[in-house]
Amino acid sequence: MHSRLFHLHTLSALHCGTGQSVGVVDLPIARARATQLPIVPGSSLRGVLRQEIGARDADLERALFGPRTVKDNAGSFAGALAVGDAHLLAMPVRALAGILCYVTAPFILRRYARDLADVGLKTPEIPSPANREHALVPTDSVNLLDTTLVLEDLDLGAQRNARTQEWAMTIAALIHPNDATGQRDFIERFAILPDDILGYLSETATELRTRISIDQDTGTVKKGALWFEEHLPAESVLWGLYALSDSNEPNQKRTAHELAQALPSGSALLQLGGQAGVGRGLVRLLTQEVAA
Repeated sequence: MHSRLFHLHTLSALHCGTGQSVGVVDLPIARARATQLPIVPGSSLRGVLRQEIGARDADLERALFGPRTVKDNAGSFAGALAVGDAHLLAMPVRALAGILCYVTAPFILRRYARDLADVGLKTPEIPSPANREHALVPTDSVNLLDTTLVLEDLDLGAQRNARTQEWAMTIAALIHPNDATGQRDFIERFAILPDDILGYLSETATELRTRISIDQDTGTVKKGALWFEEHLPAESVLWGLYALSDSNEPNQKRTAHELAQALPSGSALLQLGGQAGVGRGLVRLLTQEVAA
């Protein structure tokens, strides 16, 4: 089986929703049930990949994703591609110094390091902030005001930390592999926050947009046509894994290596989630092939 680590780097606000909500936000984004951290469901990415590949080669689409419709069970088989959910790795948050800061937490980094280890990649030791009101930043950070990190309405004591610098460099190299400027910008604006502070920001620092619908006859807002949509902000970084096996198609066997050639490699521009017509969901998909 071939496994691939992938990252998603959002270039515009991303809305992978869960349908109508009874809360203040009419259309919230998808979140993991236990952690309440934002995710991009694997089904969203799988559907986009199916559309991209199907437009080029219907036979490869069938082998990778299975038949679109099955008239009887005899013609059914599983697709060779399994796509996992993409989990939040670093979230951009408004900062008083440096414009924005890419924030993460030890809990997230432990899960990320586990997945990197599973695919044969080494990671630095994970540092932890000293207390709930403390953050760690790289030695090159531009987000500090003296020794204070101001994010949204939070003032956190901060310390420059070599391990945090190593983590920033590790992630930057994976999401900006051929862009020295992009790597430097990420490294200078990275921070490791306490787990509970990151959880708080993941719920309060997402992007809310108000939408209306105009009545074509009157030129005014339709009655009741006002709603709020939640988005993951542009510049968010997520990661996940997908796996590829040999084809299960009875009449046309293909190896995993053959099928892998049809999947995006390096960096690919995709549109994920809803509201594509108003510019939402532009992402870079970055993949790295690894042994599994």
